[in-house]
Amino acid sequence: MQLGKSPYLSRTSIFFSLALALTFLCAAVVMSQTQYPTERPRRALPEQDQPEEVVRVDTDLVSVDVMVLDQQGKAIRTLGKQDFKLYEDGIEQPIALFNLERREGSPRPVAVVFALDLSGSMSPEEMERVQEAMRQFSQRLANHPSTYALMTFGMRVKLLQKFTNDPQKLERAFERLSREPSGLSTHTYDAVDDAIRQLVRHAPPTLQHQITKKAVVVITDGFPVGDTVSAATVIERANTANVSVYVVTLPSFSRMATRAELTPLPTPLDVSGLTEKTGGISVYATEQDLGPLFRSLASEVTSAYVLGFYPGEDKRNDGNFHSVKIEGPPGLLLRQSRPGYKAARK
Repeated sequence: MQLGKSPYLSRTSIFFSLALALTFLCAAVVMSQTQYPTERPRRALPEQDQPEEVVRVDTDLVSVDVMVLDQQGKAIRTLGKQDFKLYEDGIEQPIALFNLERREGSPRPVAVVFALDLSGSMSPEEMERVQEAMRQFSQRLANHPSTYALMTFGMRVKLLQKFTNDPQKLERAFERLSREPSGLSTHTYDAVDDAIRQLVRHAPPTLQHQITKKAVVVITDGFPVGDTVSAATVIERANTANVSVYVVTLPSFSRMATRAELTPLPTPLDVSGLTEKTGGISVYATEQDLGPLFRSLASEVTSAYVLGFYPGEDKRNDGNFHSVKIEGPPGLLLRQSRPGYKAARK
């Protein structure tokens, strides 16, 4: 007896085949639409054949400003990327960003807070000289994309002019200085702390596709009194924000000026390390004409190299402090804007 084919088995085979085919089809569609994760490209500098204005800076980038001086203290501006080595926690890292602030045709943007000490008994003539010196500072950087703020300090810290690139607004702020009251205390560290906060919150981090140089220029007698913030805290916050502090000491404020031919004694502000630990400098005014001093200071602010790198994934968000050391050619002095960075914690 010949058995015929079972209709049930035929239908089952057909359904099974259709289901299997449909399964493979769905899998193929899903695989074709799936984008496997890749490392996010980070670009700090353009390729050689791309125009420079397309420079983009990733938020993970850690940058450090470096001043390079010869044995006579003269700034060196002719070095290239190959002349430097960058170390994070003692381990050499590839340099992802390299730039010189003063470059022909592409000056680096700057954001500067002038912080003027009004605690001393400045004469109207001295105030006029300081105002003119600050004008010459800003005029020296006229070819840079720049923005300025002005604050005073004594018994308290006061913001006279928020960040502006309008010369007329800055000039009107200078003119108001003579009407500001003086005080007996000298809240220098409080003023620098407020200036750093202004730079972090209100200064543009980049201008014209370049990292903004952030600086505080303090004009004072160098004797802080009555501060609520310590020098160590201010230095730490300046390092975190990559802000350099420059101090102009005017001994005439305190009427304790030494003779011009003698080297001034270090002030408490100098001893604190505020300038050297933030990549800035301290200068002493010994002449009535402050213009040359401030013009030289403006050149100092815009004469550094900028080096940057990307921390490893294991350090980027660990919340710890990581040292950064930059080395250059032998025989040259390097001054960094900060000794390292503190990673965010996530």
